[in-house]
Amino acid sequence: MRYDTLIPGRDRKRPESVLVTIYTADRQTLLLRRAGNPIWQSVTGSLLWEEEHPSHAARREVKEETGIVAPSGWRDWQESHTFMIMPESRYRYGPGVTVNLEHVFSLEVSTAIDVRLNPREHTEHQWVVIDQALEMVWSRTNFLALSHLKQELV
Repeated sequence: MRYDTLIPGRDRKRPESVLVTIYTADRQTLLLRRAGNPIWQSVTGSLLWEEEHPSHAARREVKEETGIVAPSGWRDWQESHTFMIMPESRYRYGPGVTVNLEHVFSLEVSTAIDVRLNPREHTEHQWVVIDQALEMVWSRTNFLALSHLKQELV
């Protein structure tokens, strides 16, 4: 589906996003605490209107939210989930837009490296084992992405 046909004007947020789980071979994964909200999550972010492919958004969001620039270690899971946009956030989207499409990616890094957070988006970060991350994340789509990653690392 082409989402750029749904919303008049590019001043509204695109209802299409990415979720990137960043992890190490020893099963540590990076979680970020959302600013102004107590939830923990993996890297997430909306596609910009001019971006044609979710892989570009995944790399941009990882760099913006963590400072990590990685030429390798990426995986496009060829998996997408939909979720209802929270009512209090719908004003940022076009009229009648209530659902977001989220594309799943992962990035393997060699060690639990230090990250540079964007304070407008996140207040803290933790590297935790995947089992612990599964207990901490709030969103269903983040839980699914981490569950699939855990199965792959067995």
